[in-house]
Amino acid sequence: MSQSWKPLPDGLSEPARRLAEELRAVKDAHRISLAELGKRTYLSKASWERWLNGKRLITHQALAGMIAALDCDGELLTSLLRQAEAARDAAEGSAPVAEPVPAPVAEPVPAPVAEPAPAPVPVAVPAWPTEAPVRSTVLGRAAVLGRAAGWRRPSALLAAAVAVALVLAVSLYLHGLNGGTDAAAAGLPTASAEAGAAPLCQGIGCAGKDPQLMGCENDDHTLLTGNVGQVVLYLHYSPRCRAAWAGITDGAPGDTVTITTRTGWQETALIHWGYDNYSAMVDAGPADTTLRVCGHQPGGDGCIPLVTDPAARAATMAAPSPKAPSPVASVPVTEAPTPSATS
Repeated sequence: MSQSWKPLPDGLSEPARRLAEELRAVKDAHRISLAELGKRTYLSKASWERWLNGKRLITHQALAGMIAALDCDGELLTSLLRQAEAARDAAEGSAPVAEPVPAPVAEPVPAPVAEPAPAPVPVAVPAWPTEAPVRSTVLGRAAVLGRAAGWRRPSALLAAAVAVALVLAVSLYLHGLNGGTDAAAAGLPTASAEAGAAPLCQGIGCAGKDPQLMGCENDDHTLLTGNVGQVVLYLHYSPRCRAAWAGITDGAPGDTVTITTRTGWQETALIHWGYDNYSAMVDAGPADTTLRVCGHQPGGDGCIPLVTDPAARAATMAAPSPKAPSPVASVPVTEAPTPSATS
């Protein structure tokens, strides 16, 4: 569906401005919403809103996802992205340089040896509680295109080619999985987008699975939100699936969010690229369920207050609209808890 677009920022370079206009034209030509575009590319609506309104320059991986999911001029869009990156790099490196001063001839000095890049810093997840074994899984939209933390792009052309191949393979698979008649004829499970459709899992059967693919997002109740610096943490709960998961937005690559149950089961979402992600689900079916969501970023760790009996808490909230999350007030975030033998 087409929409009335906001004016693009005045400070955009000409290639970046034309790229944003072309991306908008592709979206409008296919008559799809930002939310639908996010589902097709495994990226969030918020990320596409930033890219299409010129707030940030789209990544090669996100562009490859759009090219694979929609019928568009991939060669033109890729060329415009490279031109926009070149204009951005030129602007960042345009500081005036002093005229060189002739120096006396000296004996040649050996070139300095480049020090090796520092190894990635392991992500510290708060150990709460400690009496049960911990299982941590990184899932979400970023996992579709790659899980390698500290990934380096060898070149724009190679990265785009690899990303297009991966996204195309996933798109073909998901097309078959959600293709209606073909999927039903093949006997494959499908999660309906209708809020009234039955989910594909419940309770312990949802543990470690994607809430979107299982249909658990259809009745998502956002029980709590909170900030760690500028990063926003979320605690999501599905009454019909009796499962919960964590979310993170406005972050950066390397930021994580972890959801932990009373028994010590954990699921973690890592932002590989982009600005947001969500974790796999944990079992929230037992009556004595307690849930804790904690975030980690270079600026420090923080946790949303502990939630007990999420089913009772969700029962006091209004039923969420299929197109909007349930309203919830943001709460203060505390520092990561110290290990404790009790919950």
